[in-house]
Amino acid sequence: MSVSQRITSDDQLARLLQIGIVLEEVVEARAHHHYESLDAELDEEVENLLSDAAEESAEHRARLEGLIEGLGVDSVPFDEIESLVDARYGRTQPDDFDGVLYDQLCNEETAYKFYDDLIEAIEGADAEFSVDRDELLDTLEAIREEEAEGVSEVTEVMERR
Repeated sequence: MSVSQRITSDDQLARLLQIGIVLEEVVEARAHHHYESLDAELDEEVENLLSDAAEESAEHRARLEGLIEGLGVDSVPFDEIESLVDARYGRTQPDDFDGVLYDQLCNEETAYKFYDDLIEAIEGADAEFSVDRDELLDTLEAIREEEAEGVSEVTEVMERR
């Protein structure tokens, strides 16, 4: 399932929202990885950035789960969604980047692009969903905006260094 495919059903929409949940889990896990493995090297600004990213990801997951509940569809097994995310978005590991900030920037940009593509796919879909389309788009647009703010915050920290 790819965001570039046409969304024609609640099941397809639910699967894409579940991919968003797993992406958020990846962002949170990587932030925790950096926080725990590099804590002696991190300054307060970077620690706060990672902490905020983890909290934001948890909030995004809850909002996405709420949308999925509104669809009333059967959940796709986590390992199936995880393998889809890994194949498409998980080609790098936290230590593949030259520094914590570069990794965090990549995570924020990946999430932003995913939500941007998902919004575009929903706007282009003719399908009727079990959740209100305006509420769905409002939620996803708010999450996308928060990801854009994350990209800006990381970029600003990088520029100061």
